[in-house]
Amino acid sequence: VQLQASGGGLVQPGGSLRLSCAASGFNLDYYAIGWFRQAPGKEREFVAGLSQNGGTSSFADVVKGRFAISRDIAKNTVYLQMNSLKPDDTAVYYCAGGTVIQSSRAIASAYAFWGQGTEVTVSS
Repeated sequence: VQLQASGGGLVQPGGSLRLSCAASGFNLDYYAIGWFRQAPGKEREFVAGLSQNGGTSSFADVVKGRFAISRDIAKNTVYLQMNSLKPDDTAVYYCAGGTVIQSSRAIASAYAFWGQGTEVTVSS
């Protein structure tokens, strides 16, 4: 199984980016997908998560109302739409997959496999 994250880049404060997490070797219906991020000198933190069937989502308080998570089954891809970006959103973003129950969605160790990161820089 493999996850490939992409879509990062440089964006001005207030701007938007959409990150993609393309899955290969498995169908998205088999696993929950989470997005995490790690800023320089900081711990990895949960950003958003989507349930195995795509029916429920979770968000960190710091991104609620600004970020959205969705998936395209036909493309076997999960998206993280990031709006109203702030400099504090600057980080390397990672997607992860696993058999994760809702109460554990924000816990990095609950995920079995990870994609490589994609870097997001929010700066003027």
